[in-house]
Parts: sequence; C-alpha cells; structure tokens
Amino acid sequence: MTGWENGWLWIIAALLLALIELALPGYVFMGMAGAVAVMGLLLLAGIWTGGLPVALVLTALLSGVIWLALSRLRGVDRSATRIWRDDINDNPRGPDKGGPAP
Repeated sequence: MTGWENGWLWIIAALLLALIELALPGYVFMGMAGAVAVMGLLLLAGIWTGGLPVALVLTALLSGVIWLALSRLRGVDRSATRIWRDDINDNPRGPDKGGPAP
C-alpha cells in the first residue's frame, strides 16, 4: 500500500488540516480533518474496500456532517457584533400608540 489506500497518509493529512484549523479557526478545516481521519481509520482497519472516487465523495459528505455537528455544539457566539433594529430612543408606546404623553 503505497498510494491513496495507505491509511497513515490520510491520518497525516488529517493532522495537517487540524493544524490549519489552528491558524484559520471556523470549524471548516476541523470538519475536513475529522472526515479524513475517519477515512484513514477505515483504511487502516481494512473496512474500506471502495475506490478512490467513492472514498472522496464519502469524505466530502462526512466533512459536511462533522462541520454541522461542530457548529451546532459550538452554539451562538455571544461576543459577536450585534445588529440593533430599534433605536433606544424610539418609544413604542408613545402618545399615538396608547402610551403616556411625554
């Protein structure tokens, strides 16, 4: 096994993608790293017997699923910039809307 079917090459590629994730955070490369690591483990265990095109499609699908799972686990970033739709000085209950007159 010297080609793409060498699972250790997939594991090394997964580690490199995880290192890229450290420089460019956003869980995109971490999803890819997880999918490549899973494919590497499948190849090392001898479970995967399909060809390279099917392996790449499965890796792409796994990457999307892992990215979605990680983004759901991460939750909402509370430190992100908030967009205010209403001004604090707008009085929704002004004199024309049944509220007290200023």
